[in-house]
Amino acid sequence: MKEVFKKLIMRFISNKSYVGSSKSRLAKDMGISSEDNAAFSAAFDELRNDNQIRIKRGLIGLPKMPSTVTGVFRSTKKGFGFVVPDKLNSSGDLFIPAEHTLNAMDGDIVVAKTRRRSVRGGINRASGEILKILERAKDTFTGTLKKEKGLWIIEPDGKDFKSYVIVDDITAKGAKVDDKVAFDIIEYPSERYPARGVITEVLGKSGQYDAELKAIVRSYSLAGDFSSECIAQARQASKDFANAQSQGEYEDITDELLITIDPPDAKDFDDAISLSKDDDGNYVLGVHIADVSRFIPLDSPLDIEARKRGNSVYLPGKVIPMLPEILSNGICSLQPDQPRYAKSVYITYDTEGKVIATSFANSLIKSKARLSYLQADAAIKGEAGELSAEVVALLKEMDTLARVIEDKRTKEGMLHLDLHETELIMDDDGKVIDAQPAENCYPHTIIEMFMVEANVAVAQMLNNYDIAFIRRVHPDPDPFSVNAVSSFATISGLRVPKSMDRRDIQALLDKVRGSELEYPINKFILRSFEKAHYSPLNMGHYALASRHYCHFTSPIRRYADLTIHRLFQCYIDGKLDKPNVDEVLSEAKLIEIGRNISDCEVKAADAERELKKVLILEMLSEKIGDTMSTVVSGVTKFGVFVQCLKFGIEGLISLEALGNDQWQYQENSQSVVGKLSGKKISLGMAIEVRIVSVNVAGRHLDVAPVEPIVSRDDILKKKKKKSKKLKRKLTKKFRKKSKR
Repeated sequence: MKEVFKKLIMRFISNKSYVGSSKSRLAKDMGISSEDNAAFSAAFDELRNDNQIRIKRGLIGLPKMPSTVTGVFRSTKKGFGFVVPDKLNSSGDLFIPAEHTLNAMDGDIVVAKTRRRSVRGGINRASGEILKILERAKDTFTGTLKKEKGLWIIEPDGKDFKSYVIVDDITAKGAKVDDKVAFDIIEYPSERYPARGVITEVLGKSGQYDAELKAIVRSYSLAGDFSSECIAQARQASKDFANAQSQGEYEDITDELLITIDPPDAKDFDDAISLSKDDDGNYVLGVHIADVSRFIPLDSPLDIEARKRGNSVYLPGKVIPMLPEILSNGICSLQPDQPRYAKSVYITYDTEGKVIATSFANSLIKSKARLSYLQADAAIKGEAGELSAEVVALLKEMDTLARVIEDKRTKEGMLHLDLHETELIMDDDGKVIDAQPAENCYPHTIIEMFMVEANVAVAQMLNNYDIAFIRRVHPDPDPFSVNAVSSFATISGLRVPKSMDRRDIQALLDKVRGSELEYPINKFILRSFEKAHYSPLNMGHYALASRHYCHFTSPIRRYADLTIHRLFQCYIDGKLDKPNVDEVLSEAKLIEIGRNISDCEVKAADAERELKKVLILEMLSEKIGDTMSTVVSGVTKFGVFVQCLKFGIEGLISLEALGNDQWQYQENSQSVVGKLSGKKISLGMAIEVRIVSVNVAGRHLDVAPVEPIVSRDDILKKKKKKSKKLKRKLTKKFRKKSKR
């Protein structure tokens, strides 16, 4: 618990809204209970001894910024940047003027010297210069080759560079104009000169799917082919599979009715479901998960590779698996009518969805049917198609139980954010031709609820033992984050309590569901609260309202689940209470693994998001002048961001494009207002826009309203109204004088 409280304390006092307080006040504001006071004090004392916090005049705060800072450099388009220190301090990030960046690029790890304090935009901040670049964030970059005025240049992808990159010899790789290329930097850019690079690989024609896919893979350093050693291990496991079936370690339930429900294009099936009733009429849910750990011993070549990859990466039209297809699409996939090994969780529920018993087993299973979500939804609604009567009956029972579980979890405080996922429609060449909202029928929720229940059951079982394990944690939001949500909702025109609890946040999400404010409110909550991640620290899962939670249900595609399966096996073998079990890793080791697989998860999500954006922008580049329906998702001093929910992409309306007015940004109301017309543009406002320009390399979309927001009549009306108001004011003033 000490490590948990250390993290919570640092998160609390580093918030911009925090003002110094005493130790007792800090504990009260953080909601520390009397039973946790000892652990809180131990954590506090350790932080103070390590100089991570300081006390001045009885008030707790962060230490001053040291004279030398190590951290990550974050650049801006204007040339200046900031160093985000690896140790928190009271001054926050260190501002680096453009002339003192030492050619550092975004994401580089640097050492910087604090020089002086400066004032920018009314904010007093520390300023400094970079002394040394310890580690470059990226070795390889991608871009499109161009020739301008006899000079070969590369237009870099993304926002790593503020200008082009010069290349000299292009003949070695046979590159041509408009080729997508990978390149390394020879000379990094400075304030006066652009970067120079060398082409290392020609990826294909810029704009084509294969070339853009390769560019994303290179840019994010995503995993390539498996080593021969890994492939050999996977093949041997496959060969041994038939012989292993004869061993009696697994309960044979191949005659029971189990089914899988997955997307129509899925190839790796992690989970199968069974459902029955006991003698008392209680539901007994069986969640059967592919037993991957059986084929991948700890620290074997495949285990080391899977730990490094962290997870499978799902890109549009491409999957980069965590495990070789021999396993992920073969002997570990719960394919219909094939005997497969599984780790099974059985959960017994009463009629209100309360768990009254859990049990765990190794099982030999055989799925009786493989369904898509839409097939399952149709069957539940009475369109069975070719499905057997027993499968349809099972689906309807699953639907009933899932709704009971969902209702129970909602009452317990589970939150559900909806950010309108988009599904790309691609032709045979991988070109995006359209997009549509991702299919989201109720069987998605059925499987989600059952997987959550299994994950909770396993986490609670493991928590009963004195061992560390990788949890899926989502810390409770601090009061500052909750207050920010309340303020944002109020600014958006919604009535919410100033001090919100879990129920109030649920009510807010329910209130905006289906409205124009749904996207901006959901997006703001997502950004305000800390993201879920992997850690052995017991911090609970706020969004799911679960005290103990781990990932157990997808070992084919997530390494965290694989670690849990090994502990599951220790439980089956009766070894969890013994300290010298190989599979029980130390907390320190699990923290390291958790950090790596959390980073891998973020990288995979970013890569998927960027490739989707590139493919959509490529499509929109051929639709200049076309119109789109959007909602305002953000406002700034330089323009208004709008989100096209159909394509899942954000565009920018410049202030000039809003109409002939003097537009003023109002931070307090998160809006821009026309000074002459009084027109107000605020979050959630629907605007029909036309596509003005597309910059695929820069990942940027410019749009403009189809109809001007402000017309000449609007300004004249405002002036006339203002004139009448002034006339009334002067008349009233004259009458007062005449009475005297």
